[in-house]
Amino acid sequence: MTRPAEYDGLVAVVTGGAAGIGLAIAEELGERGARVAALDLDVGELPDGILGVTCDVTDRASIDAAVAQVVAELGGIDVLVNNAGISAVGTVEDLSDEDWHRVLDVNVVGIARSSAAVLPHLRGSEHAAIVNMCSIGALNGLPQRVAYNASKGAVLALTYAMATDYVGEGIRVNCVSPGTVHTGFVDRMLAKFPDPVKEKAALDARQATGRMVTPQEVADAVAYLASPRSGSTTGTALDVDGGITHLRPRTVQQTS
Repeated sequence: MTRPAEYDGLVAVVTGGAAGIGLAIAEELGERGARVAALDLDVGELPDGILGVTCDVTDRASIDAAVAQVVAELGGIDVLVNNAGISAVGTVEDLSDEDWHRVLDVNVVGIARSSAAVLPHLRGSEHAAIVNMCSIGALNGLPQRVAYNASKGAVLALTYAMATDYVGEGIRVNCVSPGTVHTGFVDRMLAKFPDPVKEKAALDARQATGRMVTPQEVADAVAYLASPRSGSTTGTALDVDGGITHLRPRTVQQTS
């Protein structure tokens, strides 16, 4: 007997869902039977079956309008994936107050705004789930990424707090912590270096597996956490990091 798609009848919202990791998540949830809305500053041309909704997660009115459009067109919301995020390069000496406010506003307060807007609709779902996009930066010191790391540490704490606040209402909250993910953004960044091949090798080597994480691997992790089949999983941070957080493999062969 064929098993029904696990997301049949469910509606999923993915912020930052028009490109990169967000688009991979939106496509994967759609493949598993969900009706999906991708919220983004510029939705561009999305694959068939994904509803594109223009949205700015730093603007509460914009989020409220986007959520209202999703509910009007798709009939409700069962899953929220808080994927929208930005970074900033530099140390505490390099970054301005504006840099800090911008990163925290998108990466942390943006999750709070989006969740607050969607929660009234999640309460009407039998399979309500929120998945936040965290990072290995929450627990690992990445060079020149102090604002980004600080924001992702806040996302980790926010995930645990939200999971506690809403577990009694049957709303599960988890997060995914990827390592370095090989996206088009990374390729564009690498192209700016004098030796892109050398820089890519350095990014690959950060993971114990010897390669960057793929967007599809992150999407699969999100789909697992948000699935109705994961009803006992809440308040969890799932590492999809190629082993960078816990593994310390030898890089030089030792002889006896």
